[in-house]
Amino acid sequence: MKKEIISIDNICKEYGHDGNIVKAVDNISLKIFEGEFTALVGPSGSGKTSLLNLMSGLDVPSSGKTFLAGKSISDMKGNDLSDYRRDHIGFIFQSYNLIPVLTAYENVEYILLLQNLSLEERRERVYSILKDVGLSGRENRRPSELSGGQQQRVAVARAMVSRPDIILADEPTANLDSHTGSALLDMMKELNEKKNITFVFSTHDQMIMDRARRLVILKDGRIDREEIR
Repeated sequence: MKKEIISIDNICKEYGHDGNIVKAVDNISLKIFEGEFTALVGPSGSGKTSLLNLMSGLDVPSSGKTFLAGKSISDMKGNDLSDYRRDHIGFIFQSYNLIPVLTAYENVEYILLLQNLSLEERRERVYSILKDVGLSGRENRRPSELSGGQQQRVAVARAMVSRPDIILADEPTANLDSHTGSALLDMMKELNEKKNITFVFSTHDQMIMDRARRLVILKDGRIDREEIR
């Protein structure tokens, strides 16, 4: 039986404006299991990014709960939440979110410093993961010295290096041309298959949908249907 990574239970997210209540996420329940390559898809305003943020604890639900690695993160706050999230989730954003003054090596290493790993362990993990994402020889380059695709590969390495339970990716190919985006997705798919890394994407990119083994299709803040490949 596969390990359950994330479970969301009847989760809602409401926003109020001028007396009007908008439900960005409307009573969704969903489970994500180890080794999945899943995409949350739907038109703009369907709730996919809001759902991803609720799954990760980056946003607080109006009602319902999110369980990550068996623990309710909806009840966590402050450092407890950020530390737990740091140790269990890797994030990939469309804007890369690299620290510009740090090298590729230092950007990837940063989370391991926060986890107080030894120098030897940090070095072994960083060099290994940069090799996995095809960046051997570019460890000492800063983001400005890397292409967009290479910067996103650094972001993937950074998300993976702490060996989290799951990697959440919000439109990771949005700023890349189709060739670069396709190569990046093939790399992530290979990592998923060879290392059993769990990926969940929020996207409207057809290339991601074509590679996903599970599509969760959202409409008006609800799950409209699912497709399993």
